This record gives sequence, C-alpha cells and structure tokens, in this order.
Amino acid sequence: MDALILSRIQFGANISFHILFPTITIALGWVLLYFKLRFNATGEERWMAAYRFWVKVFALSFAMGVVSGITMSFQFGTNWPGFMETVGNIAGPLLAYEVLTAFFLEAVFLGIMLFGFSRVPGWLHTLSTFLVAFGTTMSAFWILVLNSWMHTPAGFEMREGVAHATDWLAIVFNPSMPYRLVHMLLASGLTVAFLIAGLSAFRWLIGDRGSEVRLTLRTGVVMAALLIPVQIFAGDLHGLNTLEHQPQKVAAMEGNWETDDNVPLLLFALPDHEARENRFELGIPSGASIILMHDPDGVVPGLNDFLAEDGTVLHPPVAPVFWSFRVMVGTGVLMLLLSWGCAYLLWRRRNEGLPRPLLFALAGMSFSGWVATLAGWYTTEIGRQPWLVHGVLKTADAVAAVPAPMVMTTLVAYLLVYAVLIVAYIGVLLYLARKAVQGGREVPAPPRSGAAQVDVLPAE
Repeated sequence: MDALILSRIQFGANISFHILFPTITIALGWVLLYFKLRFNATGEERWMAAYRFWVKVFALSFAMGVVSGITMSFQFGTNWPGFMETVGNIAGPLLAYEVLTAFFLEAVFLGIMLFGFSRVPGWLHTLSTFLVAFGTTMSAFWILVLNSWMHTPAGFEMREGVAHATDWLAIVFNPSMPYRLVHMLLASGLTVAFLIAGLSAFRWLIGDRGSEVRLTLRTGVVMAALLIPVQIFAGDLHGLNTLEHQPQKVAAMEGNWETDDNVPLLLFALPDHEARENRFELGIPSGASIILMHDPDGVVPGLNDFLAEDGTVLHPPVAPVFWSFRVMVGTGVLMLLLSWGCAYLLWRRRNEGLPRPLLFALAGMSFSGWVATLAGWYTTEIGRQPWLVHGVLKTADAVAAVPAPMVMTTLVAYLLVYAVLIVAYIGVLLYLARKAVQGGREVPAPPRSGAAQVDVLPAE
C-alpha cells in the first residue's frame, strides 16, 4: 500500500478511536445534569448515587477523548499538510472557536463537577454540571460545522488555490450542518442510553438490586425508546439532504449502478467494482425509490453517472459505503426492537423488573451505540471520496510526502496502543460496576444547597 492509503487508514484509525469518547460525553453530561436536578428536587439519595457512579464514567471518557483528540490533531501537519494549506483560512478559525467556546469552558468547571459535590454550594455544583454539558455540546457543534463544510462547502472563494472566507454565516450554517448536527447529537444520546441501560443490566445480573440500579436501568431504556424513532426520522431527512448535495454517496449506499426508477432496496448484495454490478442481490422491490423519493416510481441516481470521460471514477468505493450503511441501519433496528420491548415490559411489570434474557441482551448491547456511530461515520466519510473537501480539494492532493514504511510503522504503533486502551477502558467500566455491587461505605448525599461539608467522595 502506498502512503496515501496508509495515511487514510491511520487517520481513520485515530478518528475512530477518538470519536468513541465524545459520543459518550456529549450526552452523558446532560444525563448527569438530569440526575442532579432530580436530586435537588426530591432529595432522594438514589439520584445522587446515580450521579456519583456515572460522573466517574464521564471523567474517564472525557480524559480519553482529550488525549486521543490531541494525537489526531497532530496529523493535520504530519500526514495532511495540503488540507491546512488549502482551506486553513476556514478550518483554523473553526477549530479555534471550538477551543475558545467549549474546551476552556469544560476545563474550568470540570474540576468543580467532579470533586465539588459538597465542597461548594449546591447551586454552584449544579451550574458547573450544566456548563460542562453545554461545553461538550458546543464542542460537537464546531467540529460538525467544519466537517459539514467539508461535505457541502459554502461562503468562500478560491484565490490562487487557497480558500478564503466571504460569508461566515454561510460557512457555519452550510447546507448539511443542521442535519449532521442533529443526527450526531441523537447518536450520542442513543450511545449513552444503551451504555447506561447495558451497564445497569450487568450490575443487576451480578447481584446489585438497589434502587439506584433500577433507576438507571429504567432511565437508559426509556431514553433509548424515545430517541430511536426521532433518530430514524432525522436520518431520513439527512439522507434526503445527502441525495441533493452528494448523490454519488447515496448511489454507493444503495449499491445502485444505473440511474433508474423503481429501484429496489437491497438487503444484501456483493458490489463488484470492476464489473460495475452487484452479485447475489436480495432486495425489496421499489424500496429505495420509496425511501429516497417517497414514490415507488422515483428515479434514483446510479454510480455510472459519476465517471469522467477518461474513465476516472468520481464516486466513492462502493463496498465499504454499502456495508457500513447496512451495519448502521441494522444496529438501529436492533436498538428499536430491544428498547421498545424493554420499555413495554418495564411499564407492564413495574415491580418485577426485566426477564433475564432481556437483561443479557441489554448488557450485550452496551456498546451498540459505538457500532452504529462508527458505521455511520464510515458511511459519510468514505462516501465523500475522492474528495477531502467536496469539489474543492481531493484527498490525493493533500497527503504529505512521507515514506510509506514510516506511515506503516506509526500506524501499527497507534493500533497497538489503541487496542490496549480500549480494553483497559472497558475493563475499568466493569471494575466500577463490580465495585458498586460489592458495596463500599455509604456516603451521605450532599445538601441540596448551602455551604459545603468535607470528604463526600467514597474512599478508593
């Protein structure tokens, strides 16, 4: 493999590892605020117990996200200098806005959120939790502004091969930004919902039947059941927006080679890039036309429309986009069935809990949000190829002249470190769950308002 492919794999590996943790912290911050507000309103210890457990998960995820984000940002210079040389006038300020409006906010109030349970007045601790949650969302906003602009660039002009901003409102609110932002925030919510429900189910299975576990299990299940239909609707709108601005990506997602009407929705196929056809197709007649055009006779674009006169391919590699999209959708369907089934049984069996098979299913789906998020990310990012900035900068024109063996060496090193870290991360989560089951000393809940008292954190 040449340096271009290796650099793409390396950046993909870095961002795949990094995105796991913001996907948790974005929504978990708001869940922690919910726990804290419920404690403030009721004074019930179970709400603060839930807060104390999940704030540890937040702290661990936040730390992993920060470290992996710094590593990823270095690659703009080491592997992709052409990116900043061409669009740095736009990408640079957007990244700076993220640091100024989000990262500093999180850094200032994170310490109070983690260690100020009873060392500061209750209102200040609640405010700190809100500001940290708000900061994580603002961080997602600016990153998705930049990412969306790379897909649907607007508000700029090219001068001597360099992009210059002409309208910052058009840059920030580019055509795909609202859809990507909503889709990602909902993905974060679903990731956290299944993590909370799954880890709570695991605690229940290993013997923790306390009121806090019942509370968090119900919270995760209800949160997932409410968000998944909203995500399906938002995903449909996002798909229609993508069809308008990046039809070649949608053609790859559907595995559709020829522009035609009554296009089937393929459930299974083996796209053959060389023969420019699919093998072993299994589909629903007119399904793609109905979903994309809301009309069985709707015309769906085909991949063969995106070939240059000299035979150059102007569409993304089909198989990765095709299968990533199906993994995302398939995981979403499982989320829908499991969350709705569990929510129904929790409503019908309010004092009995869930059957063991469903508890095992929830525990097994703890990280299903990661699977769906990564599959969706691969769909949209691989689907942008061969462009780094759509219609402006090709990926091959931005890569650094670094020898392939050097890129391979660092790629292997990254993968080894990330494998160790992800195992350690999951191991710590399981350790926290088992420790909670074993029970440590009970810590009284801090006062809902007023002055602080000392030593509110459990002894480690």
